[in-house]
Amino acid sequence: MKLKPWSFFVLIFFWFSSAYALDTDFSSANDKFGACVIALKQISEIPDSHIPKELFRRARGLGIFPGIINIGALVGIELGKGVILRHDENSSNWTNPAFFTFRSGSVGFQLGAQSVDLFLLFMDEGAIQRLLEENFILGVDASISAGPIGRDRSFDTNLRLESQILSYSKARGLFVGLSFTGGIIQPDNQANESFHGKHVSVQDILYDNAGVQSDNSRTLLEIVNSMAK
Repeated sequence: MKLKPWSFFVLIFFWFSSAYALDTDFSSANDKFGACVIALKQISEIPDSHIPKELFRRARGLGIFPGIINIGALVGIELGKGVILRHDENSSNWTNPAFFTFRSGSVGFQLGAQSVDLFLLFMDEGAIQRLLEENFILGVDASISAGPIGRDRSFDTNLRLESQILSYSKARGLFVGLSFTGGIIQPDNQANESFHGKHVSVQDILYDNAGVQSDNSRTLLEIVNSMAK
């Protein structure tokens, strides 16, 4: 039987979905912090193209999804895992990171594959609260737009900060074309349980700073705090 072109990508989608659904132990969860550290260092070291410090100071949360897999040919698929930290407005401290998954699909002319480091700045506390729900849909549960970059340069506050989430990305590999995308963010319960413990919820981590720390997670927190100074 001859498969239709789109059937191939449906099969790939399910294959990648199954791969990302595999159990995550403490060691692999801890390695994800290491990947986040590398991704954050790389984007912060790009001359005149990093995230302005003022946005870090105002942000209520930060999402880091390193190495998102993006493949496409007529239909695009994006899958990845990462962490989200909350910036407490009262203490000005960043909480322990909680694990989340990211997935999206796209339709349009596109061809190729790439690995993308995705960064999300949550500028609104309401967007952080909606992360506690089962599915958080970018562009539906919270507005999102491309964030400004530069060496603390001034930007149009009304224009740029109307969105609840500002997005940044760093891509590797080949990808051509233009597509419309929407993403779903969900708590990675397996990773959170393996790393932080069975009875520690995402709400406990983001609002009570619960959970455990490792050298990798402490290094990540140090870098995030330094980027906001």
